[in-house]
Amino acid sequence: MALDDIYKEVILDHYKSPRNKRELAGATFACTANNPLCGDEITVFANVEGGNVTEVTFQGAGCSISQSSASMMTEAVAGKTVEAAKQMAADFRGMMAGEADPSEDVFGDLVALKGVVKYPIRIKCAVLSWDVLQDALNGAGEASGAQPHTVG
Repeated sequence: MALDDIYKEVILDHYKSPRNKRELAGATFACTANNPLCGDEITVFANVEGGNVTEVTFQGAGCSISQSSASMMTEAVAGKTVEAAKQMAADFRGMMAGEADPSEDVFGDLVALKGVVKYPIRIKCAVLSWDVLQDALNGAGEASGAQPHTVG
C-alpha cells in the first residue's frame, strides 16, 4: 500500500469516527470560527488546569479535512502545556504552509494531512480548528455557560 493511500485512510478514519467530537461541559475555554469558502464551522472546547491542557473536544460540521484535522488536534494537544499546545499549532500551520517537513515522531497522525499542501484551497480547512484552539487558549473565547464566545 502506498504512503498516500495510508494517509488517506487515516484521514477517512478520523472523519468517519472522530475522536472527542462533543461539547465539553464546564470548559475553561471555548471558541468558534467558520470557513465561509466551504462552510466548515468548528467550536473547540478546552479545559486548562495548572497551565496544562487537560482535555480538548470539538463540535462542528464541514469537509473531511476540517473534521479530521479537528479530531487529530484533540488527541495531539491533550496533556500538553498551554505553551506546548500553542507551539504545536504554530508548527502545524508551518507544515500546512510548506515551511516545515513534519516528523511522524512529533506529529503522529497529523502527518497524514501534509498532502493537503498540494491543494491550497484546502489548507484553510486543515488549519481552522488549530486557529480556533489558539484563539481559545489566548483567551479570545472564555466560556460563559453553554454558549461559547464567537471569533469571526
